[in-house]
Amino acid sequence: MTYCLGIKTKQGLIAMADTRITSGNNKSTKKKIYIEQREKHSLFIMTSGLRSVRDKAVIYFQELFLEGVIDHNKMFKAVNAFGKQIKRVEKEDKSALQKAGLKFNLNTIIGGQLEDDDEHKLFLIYSEGNWVELNDDSPYMIIGNSGHGKTILNRVLSSQSSLKQALKAGFLSFDATRLSATDVGYPLDVAIYKKDSYSIEEKRYSGEEMKDIAEKWDTDLKTVLENLPENWIKHNV
Repeated sequence: MTYCLGIKTKQGLIAMADTRITSGNNKSTKKKIYIEQREKHSLFIMTSGLRSVRDKAVIYFQELFLEGVIDHNKMFKAVNAFGKQIKRVEKEDKSALQKAGLKFNLNTIIGGQLEDDDEHKLFLIYSEGNWVELNDDSPYMIIGNSGHGKTILNRVLSSQSSLKQALKAGFLSFDATRLSATDVGYPLDVAIYKKDSYSIEEKRYSGEEMKDIAEKWDTDLKTVLENLPENWIKHNV
């Protein structure tokens, strides 16, 4: 399992992914955000699912780009191109995976802005290769272990949130997931795209770097709980 979060606000995009890879009792780290960047062309890709499947799809897409086979001017065209690589991998590997008792599983978040896009965009691609674009009504999407980190995002995020607010909310969402799921953990990779900048900034955060922030959130949350009004409690507790 993995944790990948994409956030879109008026100010830009946030991409966030854990790096933990779990295989039996073995744990290792692997970068899960792939970035493609040049003049007037900035996008990131995050995937969840079988590692062999996602690595293969990303490599196929990367090779086509490097060979000049794909050179898109709008995000939806790049998303279509990646969807085709998912279908290609499915055609090659699905039968063998089924024989091994495994399900073909690959969900993808792609975000960025290309030269003819009127704004930055965020997309979710399903295992079948079809996709949806995020709109202002729902400013984020999570793939992988999505059950633990949604509550804080639903409460505090909107399309009007600043990138700093989005980054802080995203970390709290990751922290909730990390505490609840043994297969999600540090280091945490973050990519930030500012509106119309055509530049993606990357940063990797360690558990030690984020320790004070996580502890402050833990302390403040307990304080808020303690200070909640109690006049509604009718039972003798």
